[in-house]
Amino acid sequence: MKLGLAIRELHNSENSLARALRAAADRHQANHEIHHVGRDLARWSTEHVERLARTGHRYGLDLNADAAQDLGLLTTARRKLGELAGRRPESGLLLLADLRRLHRKAAGVSLDWELLAQGAQAVKDAELLALAQDCHPQTLRQLRWTNAMLKTLSPQILAS
Repeated sequence: MKLGLAIRELHNSENSLARALRAAADRHQANHEIHHVGRDLARWSTEHVERLARTGHRYGLDLNADAAQDLGLLTTARRKLGELAGRRPESGLLLLADLRRLHRKAAGVSLDWELLAQGAQAVKDAELLALAQDCHPQTLRQLRWTNAMLKTLSPQILAS
């Protein structure tokens, strides 16, 4: 059954999204909404990673339940760079680039949840379908947030 592959891919995608959200939050800590909301949204992906790892055991997968964490030194360096960059005019363009990357990652994760839900329905795995139905709305919320931030911030950044 290929559902195990879909679970593994989604696990990797959620892990990647969690790391990217934390990294962007650290880089843009001068922007409080990006920093705090980004960290909150990263926790959702971290929870999804944990749940996918538990579910993966039923499909013979040995997935790490702990989302990849940033090394303390790396996080500290990103925060320091974020403080310095936050004062420069180019920081707005960096923020837009980060938000675009986050939006694309979240869109990919959303698609992965859709595929997993379809597969779960096909094999009549109610537990796997329930997982997708629980987690996918949070991914859609992540996607809407990045879209809203892009729409809100891009006019002032690009016009200045």
